[in-house]
Amino acid sequence: MSAVGFTDVERHALNTVFRLSQERELAYEPWVPPTMPSANPPIDEAQVILVDGDCAEAVLFHVRPPEGPRLIWVGDDPPAHAWRVWRRPIDWAEALMDLDAVFAAHQVDSGLLDLDISLPAGLTAAEEQALPGGDRRALIVAPESSEAACLRECLALAAVRRVDEAATTETALELMARHRYVCGVFNLDNHQVDGWALMRFFVERQPQAMTLAASQWAGPVANWWTRRRMRRSAEQVGTGALLPRPLTVAALAPWMELL
Repeated sequence: MSAVGFTDVERHALNTVFRLSQERELAYEPWVPPTMPSANPPIDEAQVILVDGDCAEAVLFHVRPPEGPRLIWVGDDPPAHAWRVWRRPIDWAEALMDLDAVFAAHQVDSGLLDLDISLPAGLTAAEEQALPGGDRRALIVAPESSEAACLRECLALAAVRRVDEAATTETALELMARHRYVCGVFNLDNHQVDGWALMRFFVERQPQAMTLAASQWAGPVANWWTRRRMRRSAEQVGTGALLPRPLTVAALAPWMELL
């Protein structure tokens, strides 16, 4: 990860996060540009660029979006292409979870997951329609147990009785490659799964489906700016609606009526 700007105190905290991450299965370290040939060459580029929105160099990331690395912006006035936006004081525990989300998205984007998602679905649309309720299938990504029950109830009332649940990125991608859906619901608050990247892929692969996003930051727990940013990001992905969590029957009902 590359960092642009920041105070000495914030950089010290960031280095502490790096050190603590070494005790996990997934670890992070600062990216150092290569200076000379080496038997063990470093990674060609940083996978994440962390930008202090208050520093002078930040203006460059408004004018020229980085190609490849994910951009995490700290402060106000973030560019539209920012992957995540953090506010000060930085919550470093949340920061580590966001870095995990970036890693998951990188796995999806780079094709490092051992999945062939370019093949047609295992069943054709006609074959699925031949199954009882097979033409009405929904996907729920990273659901909480209580919300999954609520979603299943609402979907059943909309005559969608075949519901797949995916708790991991790999499972979600496998299901998207295998089935045709009428609806996809994505929990954006579960940092073990990158809901944003999976939702973007779902919209591209299943354009006929209704796509619903859900986050606690779309509700009253978040301030006006955070809710606005969430809505804007969801619209850019092509999401049909952004609903506040926890999900309720009342919030889901208008959308279920459209299925």
